[in-house]
Amino acid sequence: QVQLVESGGGLVQPGGSLRLSCAASGFTLDYYAIGWFRQAPGKEREGVSCVSSSDGSTYYADTYYADSVKGRFTISRDNAKNTVYLQMNSLKPEDTAVYYCAADLLRGSCNYGAMDFWGKGTLVTVSS
Repeated sequence: QVQLVESGGGLVQPGGSLRLSCAASGFTLDYYAIGWFRQAPGKEREGVSCVSSSDGSTYYADTYYADSVKGRFTISRDNAKNTVYLQMNSLKPEDTAVYYCAADLLRGSCNYGAMDFWGKGTLVTVSS
């Protein structure tokens, strides 16, 4: 079965950290661009971060970040585990949202608008 499954969400205090995972089954993540998105209550979904295909290399994937998370979030791949991670540090209440990962199954370069294969999301709540 081809699917993406997110995990790692939860409740964390401001200033804390979480690591989200996006695990793929039924296809190899390495060949495709993978994005993390979030949607807060009452707001539109936004692209948070993206990692391009690395075509089997651990070292040469391009990464992109929204200005609001730059310097706090880090996206990475573990090709052996067929998983993409989003390490989130220095979390703020405004980071509260459902976080989704998505894949562009046609290309390896990052384009948020082209991503059309989605996981079901994981909830991140930042609150004291």
